[in-house]
Amino acid sequence: MGNLPAQRIKADFPFTSTAVDLACPYLITDRRGRGCKITKCYLCLFICLRYKCVHLEAVSDLSKDAFVLALRRFIARRGKPAELFCDNGRSFVAAAKEINVFFKLHENDISDFAASQGTKFKFAPAYAPNFNGYAEAGIKSAKFHLKRVLGNTHLTFEELSSLFSQVEAILNSRPLCPLSSSPNDFYPLTPGHFLIFRPLTSLPAPPLQDRNPNRLDRFLRLEQLRQHFWKRWSAEFVSLQQQRYKWRERQRDLQLGELVLIKEEGLPPLLWRMGRVVKLHNGKDGVPRVADINTARGIVKRALNRICLYLYNIESPERGSFSAPEYVSALATQPASNQPMMCGDAAQDANNVRRDQRPIRKCDARCHVSPIRLIPRQRTTLISILQSNHRSERACPRQL
Repeated sequence: MGNLPAQRIKADFPFTSTAVDLACPYLITDRRGRGCKITKCYLCLFICLRYKCVHLEAVSDLSKDAFVLALRRFIARRGKPAELFCDNGRSFVAAAKEINVFFKLHENDISDFAASQGTKFKFAPAYAPNFNGYAEAGIKSAKFHLKRVLGNTHLTFEELSSLFSQVEAILNSRPLCPLSSSPNDFYPLTPGHFLIFRPLTSLPAPPLQDRNPNRLDRFLRLEQLRQHFWKRWSAEFVSLQQQRYKWRERQRDLQLGELVLIKEEGLPPLLWRMGRVVKLHNGKDGVPRVADINTARGIVKRALNRICLYLYNIESPERGSFSAPEYVSALATQPASNQPMMCGDAAQDANNVRRDQRPIRKCDARCHVSPIRLIPRQRTTLISILQSNHRSERACPRQL
């Protein structure tokens, strides 16, 4: 595997380096009621290469003009990206040519600064989706359940755009890592913190998952689709975080004070139940099987297969074993090393490549948008940006 690109590890604003891709068509209607005309609509996804923030847009067709309009809406809300990674789709190539021609023809009229700050398009080779793995993973996370939730439902363009925006908020609410090491802080760091500097929330709504869709109006039907997507996607997300290993050797145990995600059903959208471990209950073999977790609503007791641990403890041969928040703070003060860092399962394979003296980086481009796979340098970047915002005029995300 090659080294991680610079866009993945260097600190910068969200969506400065962005990957874009289009998803399969959705059937929409031109108006409500009978006699409507059914046409196709597409999903355009923009994903930040640094913080995995997701932005969804509805595109009427696969033409160059439709993509340029979607790109303009994205720039108006998220800012102009410096780099845009995409595949060799015709709409992408045509849009890049038009933008480049525009800057060349109007170079004298536009200031030198604006002309030099144009967006740079980078195209992947043909028939190589792995070169745009971040966008492909984001498309899979959004499209897989959307196609099954919508089914044969035909929404209008306005309703589908609203559904895409709510799905975008759900994807940006996933936990990344603990926001602080305080035992009384149950809030995780999410991609939404880098967009609005506080957790994403939604309006309260009654549970509609068990209601008959034929007896609901279009507004409640749209809310029911959102709740169905949240139920499916959140359950899959939690299952992906519960990695199961072969029991040939004992894995690490939970530590007191660690932040965990509690697996529960029936939670409203954008609500993740987090807590801190306060007590462990061992079995007859001395292995912890049950834990007491301190949450915002009190202490609950859960089995270990119903919780997910965030930000594992790190063992360093130079400093010994220390907790993850201490590791992040120590890594932030440590000078940058020339050796590339490893993430995910690459650390387990380090002994196999020491004989070659070649560092390895394992990239999770083909996986789901999994926040647990962030490398330590990326976690340091996330927390350092929040700390710099706290020292500036902006308030801390937990105080907003």
